[in-house]
Amino acid sequence: MSPEIRSVGVGLISVGWMGKLHAKAYTQLPLVYPELGIRPHLVIAADTEPKRIEYAKDVLGFAEGTTDYREVLAHPDVDVVSICAPNFLHAEIGIAAATAAKHFWIEKPVGRGIEETEAVRSAVIEAGVHSSIGFNYRHAPAVEHARELVAKGKLGRITNVRAEFMAGYSAEPHGALSWRFNRKLAGSGVLGDLFSHAADLCQYVVGPISDITALTSTVHTERPKLEMGEGTHFAVIEDGEMGPVENEDYAAALVRFGAGAQGAGAVGTIESSRVAVGRDCGYRLEVYGTEGSLKWDFERMNELQVVLGRSNDEQGYTTVIGSPRHGDYARFQPGPGCAMGFDDLKVIEAKKFLVAVTGGEQLNSNIHDAASAAAIVSAAEASAADGQWKAVRLLDGTTAAGA
Repeated sequence: MSPEIRSVGVGLISVGWMGKLHAKAYTQLPLVYPELGIRPHLVIAADTEPKRIEYAKDVLGFAEGTTDYREVLAHPDVDVVSICAPNFLHAEIGIAAATAAKHFWIEKPVGRGIEETEAVRSAVIEAGVHSSIGFNYRHAPAVEHARELVAKGKLGRITNVRAEFMAGYSAEPHGALSWRFNRKLAGSGVLGDLFSHAADLCQYVVGPISDITALTSTVHTERPKLEMGEGTHFAVIEDGEMGPVENEDYAAALVRFGAGAQGAGAVGTIESSRVAVGRDCGYRLEVYGTEGSLKWDFERMNELQVVLGRSNDEQGYTTVIGSPRHGDYARFQPGPGCAMGFDDLKVIEAKKFLVAVTGGEQLNSNIHDAASAAAIVSAAEASAADGQWKAVRLLDGTTAAGA
């Protein structure tokens, strides 16, 4: 019997790289998950750049385009909205989407700090809409398998965790002083951008973080100015007028895991950099327990290094190759070793979001997860300022392990 077909009208706000990935994910969803009967329809896209609007219609397949995001939220045929605008617009648009009773899928960070993120969370709760957050790395089948191993106690009692997200997208000292380095526009630096991803992964696989102490540094304190609307974040400007970098390039923290986690009482480290020369997407997670351990690296995202048992005849890690037995792998590849990619993770994310929107399981990352990550970042900033341990407020409604 064919599934009941459910049409979902899609609006997109901002047609940059991530906006394109969202559109592609919606388009791929019926092909990858035909049994769901969910048929996204690309209704309207908004962008301040007319050429991007034309691209959204002519290439991505949206029926309409506009330079005003409010027209997306007001459109009667739009059921869900993807918010892919720059960070400083996330909270404004997220609150407006909730107020307009539109379910939304938003990239992180949701706000430039805990206050903005909590404001979006309050709007979502009041409106009763579904939300999904761009914590895409948690959808890697190897990560889902790691979460399952921890939940089943295969590693024993979790003792310690190591997470890092090291990137070099700002390693060039003459890289332009884009909005990402402006506190008013971006909020925190690497804490909100990369550290929050690592914190989310720790919570998703192991459990909620309860306490943190952190330090931060700004490696390149000045950068050449770039006029808004000119060039990109990756522009290199020689001999330009210099301006101050207002947020951090590097962050490191010690954390404790709280009640509700397999690793309740475990400790860990989280480290992030946006100026790490030679590291493009060095996103790693290591989990150690009394009976085993595991390691995952996004640059080899289809592999998981695992040790189960303390007294095996063969010591050392076993490389577990991604296979149809792990997460949603079978939806993309028929057999082990056929690698999945970054874009596939966004298709999984879209699926989880739309399943929740249409009344199914709520396995999607949500606004409570975003607020939890923002609370960790806020506590890390406060700790970096005074050198003291800070408690992290635990939130209901997250998808953290054991929650």
